[in-house]
Amino acid sequence: MRELQIVDAAELATAYAAAEYVVVLDGDSLPLRVGEPALDLEAYAPAPSYAFITAWNPASQPRSDTANEAADALLVAQLDGLRVIRHAAWAQDLTGEWREPGWLVVGLDDDTLLRLALEFGQAAVLHWRAGEPVRLRMLMPRPLGRDAAHTDWVAG
Repeated sequence: MRELQIVDAAELATAYAAAEYVVVLDGDSLPLRVGEPALDLEAYAPAPSYAFITAWNPASQPRSDTANEAADALLVAQLDGLRVIRHAAWAQDLTGEWREPGWLVVGLDDDTLLRLALEFGQAAVLHWRAGEPVRLRMLMPRPLGRDAAHTDWVAG
């Protein structure tokens, strides 16, 4: 398990919450936004719960494509071993300068999601229950005075 070394967790959470997340289903790109329900996605792929996870750039520290692709292959192998449904997805900042591939997973329990995120050194994941707004789960202690809507802080 990797230890996260984040200098400013609040700033990182703000960036993640403002990012665009996109899931590809049958050639259609369906957007996800923290704090908003994902009604189109949920209508397209009904399930009790959803999550977005990536293995790229642990703790938001850039790595080579080769290292990221190797980590992604390990994540895919674990997801497939768990027999969860996964769909190609990505996260990007609003300027389009940063883009990171990941996976929308359907029906993965919270404990397993947290275990995988920590194993792959991630600072955050998205998660939500059907019919509810998309939530950001930061995998570190909440900074003092930081209380953002639709953001959960879980000490990893």
